[in-house]
Amino acid sequence: MKPKRVLLAAPRSFCAGVVRAIDTVEQILATASNPIYVRHEIIHNRQVVSELERKGAVFVDEVDQVPEGATVVFSAHGVAQEVYTEAAQRGLPVVDATCPLVTKVHREAVRYAESGYTILLVGHDGHEEIRGTLGWASGSAILVSSVDEAAVTEVPDTEKLVWLSQTTLAVSEVMDIVTVLRSRFPMLEDPPSDDICFATQNRQNAVKEIANQCDLLLVVGSANSSNTVRLVEVGLSFGISRAYRVDHAEEIRTEWIDNVRTIGLTAGASAPESAVAEVLRHLKNNGFSAVEEITVAAEPKKFALPHSLRKQH
Repeated sequence: MKPKRVLLAAPRSFCAGVVRAIDTVEQILATASNPIYVRHEIIHNRQVVSELERKGAVFVDEVDQVPEGATVVFSAHGVAQEVYTEAAQRGLPVVDATCPLVTKVHREAVRYAESGYTILLVGHDGHEEIRGTLGWASGSAILVSSVDEAAVTEVPDTEKLVWLSQTTLAVSEVMDIVTVLRSRFPMLEDPPSDDICFATQNRQNAVKEIANQCDLLLVVGSANSSNTVRLVEVGLSFGISRAYRVDHAEEIRTEWIDNVRTIGLTAGASAPESAVAEVLRHLKNNGFSAVEEITVAAEPKKFALPHSLRKQH
């Protein structure tokens, strides 16, 4: 009988944009004499948010909850243009921790809207990143969340059309939607470069690489993390019969790993590596002592901090 083993996908866990966002908050906390406020979760991971709360960060839903004169940090997912305007009107110092790859999509939305295009924005309704991008598109974007929606979406002009997407989707999901849109609107233009971020793609590719060797896939990350949920979906679509998302090792059920020889393990881009290590210890205690890391790509570890913080150091 083959030994029980874990195939550890790489890259996994924090991406450069997430590291930048967390470092931004921690650096401000290290020097601030007053509380700092963060609009929405800085990243979609409850463990990280709880730790920053313990260090003194205050998380709020909207800018109007920030006291006069207090610093407000915008999360990695980005915000709509009107949120910047509201903060400026209230005189709040702003530190923008938006992931540079999300900012790229915002700039594309502005450019196409100003050029008279209709933007077909592929993404999940209600996601913070999508709300932000819609805000930058100045009413020129139409959200398309599924193949079914793509089949019935109507546009005011079939010639000046471009599609953009949420950065954290599965590549196959986006292309399925775009294929339907292009069949209906042959003049549909592609974005100037991939909107799905390299970290999202790399984590999905790593799951694809190990899929045909795994009996079970475990994905570490929070339920509100889009890229984490996509990893579960990618695993299932590439032949892994069972895939589960967990925040902590304690959530792993004994019946999941009974009679399993090979477990694939990865983590969403907003999940800390410490949570992966915790899962590995749990699996080792259950007989999965052999661990093999499968790496599909190298990634930058960090992006530069926001300009306002770079000036201080």
